[in-house]
Amino acid sequence: MTYDAEATRQRIFEAAAAEFARHGLAGARIDRIATTARANKQAIYLYFGGKEKLFGQVVRAKVDEICHAVSLDPATLPEAVGRLFDWYHEHPELVRLLLWEALEADGGRVEGEEERKDSYRGHVDGLMSAGLKEKETAQDWLFTVLGLVAWNFSVPQLRRHILDEPDPERAIARRRAVVVDLARTLADRAAAGL
Repeated sequence: MTYDAEATRQRIFEAAAAEFARHGLAGARIDRIATTARANKQAIYLYFGGKEKLFGQVVRAKVDEICHAVSLDPATLPEAVGRLFDWYHEHPELVRLLLWEALEADGGRVEGEEERKDSYRGHVDGLMSAGLKEKETAQDWLFTVLGLVAWNFSVPQLRRHILDEPDPERAIARRRAVVVDLARTLADRAAAGL
């Protein structure tokens, strides 16, 4: 049987994403990642350069995944926000990874920061070419929309306390409807030139 380097890389990456989402950078263990991935620790260092770089690559890949999955065009903003909401609901690991990153970087620079900024700049440029006139407005829109969606998955206990909804899926459906409605209001304001 021949060694498949790409399959090993992929297993390491998937194991690392789960480990980092569960334990953060500081709490994650290379031994657990290697065991879960059925790989040796040396492969992790060879392919990814160490735990910190692996964490940065995992976060960046997850952010890229959502950035390429949904386009935030003001003309179709409510539908796009609904898709974004659904994506976050189906991929809760991204919110956890971003929260761990925020806690552990403590406001400092993060691995792959410039590349991630470029990705977001692309979304800002897209919003501007779709009708938002000022760069700051497009930046604020993007940050606000991401916050409206991600907050629902960042603090599930708060959602539970405030909504007082015994059925978690019904609570998510309620929040989705509200977020999509807010996006509709934003899109209407943009169309009116406000």
